[in-house]
Order: sequence, then C-alpha cells, then structure tokens
Amino acid sequence: MVSITSWNINSVRLRMPIVERFLTEEAPDVLCLQEIKCQEHQFPYKAFEELGYTHFAVHGQKGYHGVATVSRIPLQEFSRHDWQDNGEARHVGVELLGAGKGIVLENVYVPAGGDEPDRTINPKFGQKLDFLERMTRWADKVDRPSVIVGDFNIAPLESDVWSHKALLKVVSHTPVEVETLQRFKDAHGWTDMGREFIRDPERYYSWWSYRNQDHKTNDRGRRLDHMWASPELAAQATGHRVLEEARDWNKPSDHIPITTEFAL
Repeated sequence: MVSITSWNINSVRLRMPIVERFLTEEAPDVLCLQEIKCQEHQFPYKAFEELGYTHFAVHGQKGYHGVATVSRIPLQEFSRHDWQDNGEARHVGVELLGAGKGIVLENVYVPAGGDEPDRTINPKFGQKLDFLERMTRWADKVDRPSVIVGDFNIAPLESDVWSHKALLKVVSHTPVEVETLQRFKDAHGWTDMGREFIRDPERYYSWWSYRNQDHKTNDRGRRLDHMWASPELAAQATGHRVLEEARDWNKPSDHIPITTEFAL
C-alpha cells in the first residue's frame, strides 16, 4: 500500500508546524507540496528527516511558486518541465523506488491566471491556458504508469464550486478553462481519483479564500487541487480522502491536503 498526499502549503517554512502535525497524524508515504515559496537550499530538510521523510525532490525559487516532493520511500528525481516557458519552478517529477517501484509521480502548480478571464487584456490568463496546452502535448506522449497531482487552479465540475452560476465568469471555473483541462485529461486518459471516490454531484472543495472570514459558515469553496492517475494505476486505488479540518488549524494554508491510497 502506498499513500500519496498533495497539498498547496502556501509557504512551507511558515507552515511547517501544521505540516509536522499532518505528517504525525496522517503519515502518508509521499507528500507533494506546491507553493513552497523558497529556494532549494532554504527548504526545511531537517524537520522532514526528523519525521522519517528522508527522500526529497525540491524545485524552488526565491519567494514564489516552487514544488517539493518528500517521501518515506526511496525516489529519484525524474524531470522538471517548464510548462510556463519562463523558468518558474512549477513542476518536479520523481520515480518511486522500492514500494511503488516504476511509478512516475508528477507534482505541478498550475498558474492561477489572474482576475480577468480574457487573455487579450490579462496576459496571466493566456499564460495559464498555454501552460495547460503544453501539459496536454506532454501527456499525449506519456507511456509509463503515472500519477499527476497538485494545484491545478481549476474546479471543473459544478459540484466543485459553491455556486456554478456565480463563478461561470470567475477565473478557475470558466468554460474555456474547464474545456482546456478536459483536453489535458483526455490526452492520457487520466482518471480523476477524487471523483472516483467522492462522486459527482457530491460536494468536494479543497480551497477556501482567506478573504472569507468565516469560511465554514459561508462554505464558498472550490476544488482546485487534484490527483489523477493512469488507468492501470487508478484501478489499484483503494481510497481517497480530504482533510477539511486542516483549514482550521493554526495559521493554515488556504488549501487542504488530499490523499489517495494505492494497493501497489
């Protein structure tokens, strides 16, 4: 059995206390973090090692973005794709060794895309769509059992957002983003592990804005975080869970961890 967690941590050094709590209480085999917001030499390796996570693949940059995969089982870095085409640290791929040997685990942080869903007036939105198109061309050539996880910054289904009608013109749930993400999904035939176990139309959110002071009462969430698997791996999944209470922890991320277990 191998358990894999994805979590946009929104600064790993600032939130190391809740990362330690999560790893102590939940103990996944592999943790994929996005938005670590530090350079590789600044990553808190020692804190992870003390918890038994001694294998690392860290792709960071100063102050922004950055992804890291930490593990209790051996891994080796496999790839770093520049799907943003500007040098930003938004992806790291690893190959799992030992338990789960031969599986490629891709950890990605898709750009948020700014505020206006129009690439003619908002270049960030165009960059987001182009990022996904580059991922799609890559996915079309994937020929190994793979899992891709991370903050995709898109909530594709109506049940992935607190109000489909209110968010149709809001970046993360616009039709053009949903269609672009679907092309990426189709390119490899990925299985959405979250929706294999928490079936549409059941409510499923992974992010609540910091701007919302009482996020539990209003519950204006979106499912921006995803875990997708190649069909042969998806068939070996035994469970998927989210930890909504992590949004209430001390100095929380605005995202919560999501975990899938595979019988490997």
